[in-house]
Amino acid sequence: MQINFQLSRNAFDHLVLTTVDGQVHENVSPVRAFPIQSPDEGISLVLQDGQEVAWIDRLADLPDAIRSLIAQELAGREFMPEIARIVSVTSFATPCTWHVKTDRGETDFVLKGEEDIRRIGAASLLIADNHGIHFLIRDMHGIDKHSRKILDRFL
Repeated sequence: MQINFQLSRNAFDHLVLTTVDGQVHENVSPVRAFPIQSPDEGISLVLQDGQEVAWIDRLADLPDAIRSLIAQELAGREFMPEIARIVSVTSFATPCTWHVKTDRGETDFVLKGEEDIRRIGAASLLIADNHGIHFLIRDMHGIDKHSRKILDRFL
C-alpha cells in the first residue's frame, strides 16, 4: 500500500497529518468504519468538522510509527471492554447487577433491561450498562457454558 501522508504529534499532543503535497491538517482523529466486525480495517482520518482527509484500508499495511500513533489515539478515545466470562448475575429479572471478567479486569455493572443487549452480526453482542458504557461479547458461542446459560436467559 502506498502511504500518501505523514502523521505526527504537535506540542499539544494532537495528531497532525501532512500530505505529500505539503498540506498540513491539525488535530485529526482516527475513526473506525467497522469498530466491532473489522476494527483493523477501514480507518478514516477526519478533521474536527468530520471532513475526511485520509483513508486507511488496513492498519497492518502502515509503517510501525504511524500504526502506533493511530492505535494510541484510538485506545485513548474508545473504551469498550470485552467480556470474557459472566461470573454471576443478581437476578434474571431486570434491573440486575452483572459480575463479569473482561479483557480489562473484573467489574460489576447494572443491566437496566433486556433491550440494552443488542445483537451485532451473527455471534456478537453489545451490552450497555446503566452509565452508558458498552461491553462487547465478540462471540457468544465461544464463551464458556456458564456464561452462555446466563445469556440465554436474557436473549
